[in-house]
Amino acid sequence: MKKQLIIYGILILIYVSYNVFFRVEDDRMNAIINIVFVSFLFLYIAYIAFVMLRRLKK
Repeated sequence: MKKQLIIYGILILIYVSYNVFFRVEDDRMNAIINIVFVSFLFLYIAYIAFVMLRRLKK
């Protein structure tokens, strides 16, 4: 479980660093990239929850 949380922390750091340093000038394209990235973060949260529930079941 620790591995998944470290990966999630790294993903959040990548997201924050993108928004601070590597932002796209076009606002529409930037919004699309942010939406896709945040969707991926929520999917990863769902994966972590699924793994935790599977471990609790055992």
